[in-house]
Amino acid sequence: MTFDHIFDQLDIQAEPFAICEIHGTCHVALKPDSAVTLHYILSGEGQIKMRGQPPIKIAAGSLVLIPSLNSHEVQNDGARVVPGPACKPAALNLAQILKSDPEDEPSTSRLIALCAHVNIGLMGATDVINLIREPLVVQADNDTALLALVDALTSEVSEPRIGSRALIRALLLQAVIAMLRDRMAAGDGTMDWMAALRDPMIWKALSAMLDSPGDPHSVESLADASGMSRAAFAKRFAQAYGAGPMELLRSLRVRKAGELLRNTDLPVKRVAETVGFSSRSAFSRTFEAVAGQSPSTFRKESRAS
Repeated sequence: MTFDHIFDQLDIQAEPFAICEIHGTCHVALKPDSAVTLHYILSGEGQIKMRGQPPIKIAAGSLVLIPSLNSHEVQNDGARVVPGPACKPAALNLAQILKSDPEDEPSTSRLIALCAHVNIGLMGATDVINLIREPLVVQADNDTALLALVDALTSEVSEPRIGSRALIRALLLQAVIAMLRDRMAAGDGTMDWMAALRDPMIWKALSAMLDSPGDPHSVESLADASGMSRAAFAKRFAQAYGAGPMELLRSLRVRKAGELLRNTDLPVKRVAETVGFSSRSAFSRTFEAVAGQSPSTFRKESRAS
């Protein structure tokens, strides 16, 4: 399967949920989310900080895709830049997240980010985006196509009209495609998962794990599903995806658990069983290692937000 065919088959959904507006040298802290989050910087300069990751520099036109269950901060560096747009999130049914440094002059230092949840499906499989292990970053710089998207998005959040929210979704869809294409062209190692989608044998194993992460998968059962020997499958999977199948399965199970914790009332023990963990204690340790907080705390805070 060619990459062009994969892009044709991708079902990308980008749902805007908030506009972050940060005045002065301060930041907005975002708790772990069960969904993958996209930040599109409309104005200002700063950085995004994630646990266990180097800071990501951002400026107008930056696109940053944050894998699910990663807490992070969007920080304004306080640079004296041209003021951003006068956004009207209420007219777009978007949340407005405001943060202000009392000592700053708001008219001269503003960072504005349009935030969205992103999902990707492929050939009937959902949550393909959870194959991404590291944040994806694109800096527009002199990319005229991305800068044109910034202008279009800025126009829609500044002066909402009939259909503006739908148009913003369409523009964000273009932005995600541009991001994936840019990172692939640059040989970004975080895009190894796209190479795995090209292999029809590996795709059988990937789709099985994506569709039912809680099933009792093993290297042997996934190899059988792919029509390969255990050794050949393990080697081919690692070469295509960049990590072993059990490492990916553990990640998919934790991310599915985050979705269940946020959106259902299942007890934590039942969530652990549903996603394939043999005990609540083992699940809690693994979840906290990924999300930085216990399943119970994640459920409480994600619902409160």
